[in-house]
Amino acid sequence: MPHIIVEYTNNIKKEANIPVLLEKIHEVIISKSPLFPIGGLRSRAIELQDYRVADGKEDDAFVHVTLKIGAGRSEEDKKRTCDELFEVIKDHFAELFAKRYLAISMELVEFSEAGTYKHNNIHKRFK
Repeated sequence: MPHIIVEYTNNIKKEANIPVLLEKIHEVIISKSPLFPIGGLRSRAIELQDYRVADGKEDDAFVHVTLKIGAGRSEEDKKRTCDELFEVIKDHFAELFAKRYLAISMELVEFSEAGTYKHNNIHKRFK
């Protein structure tokens, strides 16, 4: 962990430059090492084909980012990371936000390690 999931409406696909967004997100998380192990970092983007926003009368769009982490970090570390990450996300979409209706949101999901299963040999590259 952490895992990042970016969901975005397909009506912004051409302008969203999602691969660059994922790079920027990784830069933020990697800069926090060893708070978040680099070998556990994964991100993915899901382009939404079926969605409805607000009253459905405009070509509204949204981006929702979920940051999933295991429990154990301080509230201060989580807040600092989320604040920085959300600023990077808003900055990435600033131009698009200025010219169309766009909702940007992010949530932190923290979970117990109980019930998670992992098999990962990537970590040893970063030790």
